Amino acid sequence: MQRLTRRPFLAVLALALPALLSGPARAEEIITFAPVAAAEVVEGDLLYVLRPVIVFADSPNDPAFIRQMELLVRSYDEFAARDVILITDTDPANPSALRRKLRPRGFSLVLMDKDWKPSIRKPLPWDGREIVNSIDKMPIARAEALERNPAGR
Repeated sequence: MQRLTRRPFLAVLALALPALLSGPARAEEIITFAPVAAAEVVEGDLLYVLRPVIVFADSPNDPAFIRQMELLVRSYDEFAARDVILITDTDPANPSALRRKLRPRGFSLVLMDKDWKPSIRKPLPWDGREIVNSIDKMPIARAEALERNPAGR
């Protein structure tokens, strides 16, 4: 009877052993996807590198802003795979460069391509899955997908 109870433990140990023996994770692997404040973003450094998804609101307590952030959390892995940077701006009293450039009124979701030109503006919260589908339809994203998978032509 004891042998039967040991088998699941040994199976889990056998699956986990390679990960345990590989050593500590490198710093690049520890970095996770997270929202960035608009004041910390320099457009020139990220041009043609990252694809911005910007969430504007007049207050961090805005119900639309809170709902949008809840909807986006589910898609963080998909955003990271598509080179997305999630930028938030909830302080209209101290306008960031992005707020001055895009001039949102109240809550606004702005989706941009890697050339940092606005593609889609939404006045209401949008599901992360819909944002990912819109990103996949952008010309630069399509070109990147064809570079990664040339057989898809």
